[in-house]
Amino acid sequence: MSNKYDDIINLPHHISKKHPQMTLEARAAQFAPFAALTGYDDEVKETARLTNRRIELDDEAKSILDNKIQIILEQISQRPTVSITYFIPDTRKAGGEYVTITGIIKKVDGYNQVIVLENRTEIPINEIIDIDMNN
Repeated sequence: MSNKYDDIINLPHHISKKHPQMTLEARAAQFAPFAALTGYDDEVKETARLTNRRIELDDEAKSILDNKIQIILEQISQRPTVSITYFIPDTRKAGGEYVTITGIIKKVDGYNQVIVLENRTEIPINEIIDIDMNN
């Protein structure tokens, strides 16, 4: 039985005299995935990233926090160490995250409504959900 390509099937592979042979890396790059939509993968990852909702404190919890801040103000000369849990709003989407930071209180700035730690971290008072006094 004779096939259509029997005359060329056993010929050696052609090597061009004009064009240099490609490296394996260059040949493999031709088959690399193509991202037609630049930034699409980043947007999908951003959408999938989870954020927490802000907790709204009731009046009793706000009163407790106010009392703790008053205690801090009374003890500020003693450089109290506290652990503060507060909300950091996400800059890219709704929600954010809660973090707890421990440090020595430098001052309570009533005008700017922030608590400043010795390491210069400024914590917005309206974002605080808990203060633990480390006595």
